[in-house]
Amino acid sequence: MSFSCGFVGLPNVGKSTLFNALSHGGAEAANFPFCTIEPNTGIVQVPDKRLAVLAELEKSGRIVPSTLKFIDIAGLVRGASQGQGLGNQFLGHVRNVDAIAHVVRLFEDSDVVHVSGKVDPVSDLETITTELMLADLEMLEKRRDKAYKNARSNDPDAKAEYELIVSMIADLSDGRMPSYDRNDPKQKALAENFGLLTVKPAFVCANVGEAQAADYTNCEAGQRLAEYAAQRGLEVVPVCAKFEDELSALSPEEAEIFMSDLGITGSGLDKVVETGYRLLDYITFFTAGPMESRAWTVTRGSLAPEAAGKIHTDLQRGFIRMETVSYEDLVECGSWAKAQLAGKLRIEGKDYEMQDGDVIHVRFSV
Repeated sequence: MSFSCGFVGLPNVGKSTLFNALSHGGAEAANFPFCTIEPNTGIVQVPDKRLAVLAELEKSGRIVPSTLKFIDIAGLVRGASQGQGLGNQFLGHVRNVDAIAHVVRLFEDSDVVHVSGKVDPVSDLETITTELMLADLEMLEKRRDKAYKNARSNDPDAKAEYELIVSMIADLSDGRMPSYDRNDPKQKALAENFGLLTVKPAFVCANVGEAQAADYTNCEAGQRLAEYAAQRGLEVVPVCAKFEDELSALSPEEAEIFMSDLGITGSGLDKVVETGYRLLDYITFFTAGPMESRAWTVTRGSLAPEAAGKIHTDLQRGFIRMETVSYEDLVECGSWAKAQLAGKLRIEGKDYEMQDGDVIHVRFSV
């Protein structure tokens, strides 16, 4: 799976605890800055209740969910863009992920030192975003002179690149996130080629205490964080890393009972995974049969042959057609054969754009 989401934040905000709970990754978590130096990586299953329903319907021998890769990156400090803390090493690791989860601390614990001396999630997020913006500003300024020389040749592509760089520099210099027309393929390709940190899909993971988790809607610090994050176009997902870490030590059945006793309807970590998945504009399609029911991931807008290639390259190379039925129709009809009799089964060709929840059979020849 190519998708990766990096946990980014100041030291001692609970990144490694959160990572361990999410992935059972065994990352070291300690009460001192830069406990994590080299990134830790964990593969996480994407929760999807539809998969179990399909498996029951098809009497599948096993269930195989989609997966995402989460990375625990070393703590950032003010001045990272100028080499403070782990500096360029930290920023290099961030550039290699597809999405960013900004972890900020809301929990109070006198035994866990805060690098700034006080718990202030808005200040934490401001520090993180400022350092990423400064790093991007420096990178774009280095590209500007070369882009200007190329633009003087009257090459329209070179001119478009220079104009976008100048526009983004202006945004960053004024304290705004760099913007571009995401519906313009050329601008989108240029922005992605720049490798900017501030245009990566991102969200905020608010690490709350157990009392705050129980009454988060009335948490004043959480409200201030949400208001600031909204100004940056960031969604906030509250999660109690300490609680989730304890929960991860239980069996799925025990965890379900434990959450039920506490009146909790779902794991906070499930929300983290779902948010990261959604931000990348990913959708899920399924294959289901007696052997297994499996979830597959593609980017929204992917065509049928590309989706077939996720299953096996031969299926993409020799793609003929795809038989597909929506998850809802398949469940309503009760079986693949009954869905076909009801006229719910569709035959799709190479130009078919995959939809979330498609259950498919691929016909191919190589």
